[in-house]
Amino acid sequence: MRKTESHILIIDDDPNILFTIKVFLKRFFATITTIDSPKKINDVFNKNVVDVVVLDMNFRKGIADGKEGIYWLKYIQGVSPETVIIMMTAHSDVNIAVESLKLGAFDFILKPWNNEKLLATIHAGVQLNRKLNTSSKLEQLNANSFYKNNNWFIGNSPAFQHVLHIVKKVSNTDANILLLGENGTGKYVIAKMIHQNSDRKNNAFIHVDLGSLSENLFESELFGYAKGAFTDAKESRLGRFELADKGTIFLDEIGNLPYHLQTKLLTVLQNKKIVRLGEAKERSIDVRIICATNANLMEAISEKTFREDLLYRINTVEITLPPLRERKEDIVPLALFFLEKNKKKYKKGKLQLSQKAKQEMENYSWAGNIRELEHVIERAVILCDKNEIHLEDLHFSTTNFSSNQPQTLNLEEMEKHLISEALKKHKGHITKAAKELGITRAALYRRMEKFEL
Repeated sequence: MRKTESHILIIDDDPNILFTIKVFLKRFFATITTIDSPKKINDVFNKNVVDVVVLDMNFRKGIADGKEGIYWLKYIQGVSPETVIIMMTAHSDVNIAVESLKLGAFDFILKPWNNEKLLATIHAGVQLNRKLNTSSKLEQLNANSFYKNNNWFIGNSPAFQHVLHIVKKVSNTDANILLLGENGTGKYVIAKMIHQNSDRKNNAFIHVDLGSLSENLFESELFGYAKGAFTDAKESRLGRFELADKGTIFLDEIGNLPYHLQTKLLTVLQNKKIVRLGEAKERSIDVRIICATNANLMEAISEKTFREDLLYRINTVEITLPPLRERKEDIVPLALFFLEKNKKKYKKGKLQLSQKAKQEMENYSWAGNIRELEHVIERAVILCDKNEIHLEDLHFSTTNFSSNQPQTLNLEEMEKHLISEALKKHKGHITKAAKELGITRAALYRRMEKFEL
């Protein structure tokens, strides 16, 4: 299985926890660093770009109020604002958890953790980090953006300016918004922009990646649960909807939500009430809904995989984000900004883009949109040994899908290939991959060990 190119930092004072998490996560992520004290944070951040931090909330013996975790949460935010922080604690204090989320933590995990939940949360954190990196690199450069205090995007193309015009009109309303567009077009950034320009801006903005949320965690994650609702529910926990009360909830990848769970979500959106797992009590919520997908929902409705009534509930206003190939005027300005950013990061201050490289970038299709452009420029900065980046330094994607097939009839090679493809398809989700392969989780783990995947 191909590892996700990201750097995960684990901070905990228990060496057994550090060892266990590192052994588990190193199968899925390129770099795992562990430290036993938050006082060593500077040493790590001075030498590395960290994508996700998993931070314990308590370090001193006998102290379990979570204040240390809150302090170091704020400290990391100051040192590296684009790093995603996940809190971890053995003490499920709801108030402290809510405080950490409101202060900017992405999520929190209770000890002892469930491996699938841990992996899904960190994967979602990595995806959020990539979106945050894109947004922070774009936010300075569009003088025409109405968000004057913190501009969000480069973009003077008519297609992009049309998006900003609609965003400006809908931001200060409570209309439900559906953001459509290909991967990498900036749906998360637009959702955050809408929130920041609304009357709800001083309350929580809660991001939920429905694509990485397993079915068995859907209700507990979104609606919360009561103490004793299931085996590991040692304390009550707020769901994402309650955490977003008076604020905004961003339901990303809603097109991936299984059909039978769409009814439960529709009921909440219609009644504006949730029921925690293990309770019968209804709780009212005041939440603004923003959804996003790259799927064709009308096609999904015709195929009976998406509810028509749910679509009409979430799309009071639809905003379609244009792909980068339809924003050709914005490609070079974006590329120049990414170039400046990475010149500083990799200490290559004299690098420039050749005219030919600029021309070819405008002609390239950019299937991965802004995210792909960012990665192409960063790779070129790393690998270029000259003072000018030429076309050959850009390494545009020329994926040949047939090359992914094993050139052999050897059964073991075929088995390894199928397992790798299943894990890749389900983003490392063991249960889903095992189900598709028609084997048990235990059998899949044995084969992963056998093939060193």
